[in-house]
Amino acid sequence: MISIEQLYKSYGKLEVLKGISLEFDTPGRISAILGPNGSGKTTLMKSILGMVLPDKGDIKVDGKSVKGQWAYRKRIDYLPQIARFPENLRVRELIAFLHDLRHSDTREKELIERFGLEPHLDKKLGNLSGGTKQKVNLVLAFMYDSPMLILDEPTSGLDPIALLRLKDLILEEKSRGKLILITTHIMNFVEEMADEIVFLLEGNIYFRGKTEELKTRFHEPSLERAIARVLGEKKINGHSFKLVNELVS
Repeated sequence: MISIEQLYKSYGKLEVLKGISLEFDTPGRISAILGPNGSGKTTLMKSILGMVLPDKGDIKVDGKSVKGQWAYRKRIDYLPQIARFPENLRVRELIAFLHDLRHSDTREKELIERFGLEPHLDKKLGNLSGGTKQKVNLVLAFMYDSPMLILDEPTSGLDPIALLRLKDLILEEKSRGKLILITTHIMNFVEEMADEIVFLLEGNIYFRGKTEELKTRFHEPSLERAIARVLGEKKINGHSFKLVNELVS
């Protein structure tokens, strides 16, 4: 459903993406896009959404190039890492505003109830805690019920109950056949939720596969420790790129 072909992107002299090629074509699958800060994962996600224009390469959604297009975005729901809302607007007003942007069905009532936002609907967004803002962010991201989801750090600021409800929601969306891409630094969340990981480092794909494959290769009991080994060995010697690149499937 999403095809990325030889994608390059630079900001001045800084190369962020160096010929990335990926396909996400299996409905009902959760793929985690991982990597340290500066690895290119956010640029990759924003390129899919048309928020960043690549220097070279192409992105296709449902077989059609996204170049110069915008309608395809209606098929992708997006959760940004940082929710920036108009501070003087009330929660209810923001949801109503976005409800009216598209002529399509929404399910905000169900999501408001799921995340316990009823007591906050008449509060101004500037007065909300970080965790409550994230719940509003989640309602806005899931309310249109699109077939593809891109979630950037979805667990940020959530309390344990809200986190459990988010996990249940993501698994429900997966069971309904949605294609889900997630970026996060929380490796426990990845191990629990993701069907596969794509690990980026310095604009390249270092690994794509199941978490167990990466843990087995580095003889580590957790994904967090396996990735720490990848980063540590790269820092220590110059042969780590070859070592990790051999894992790409």
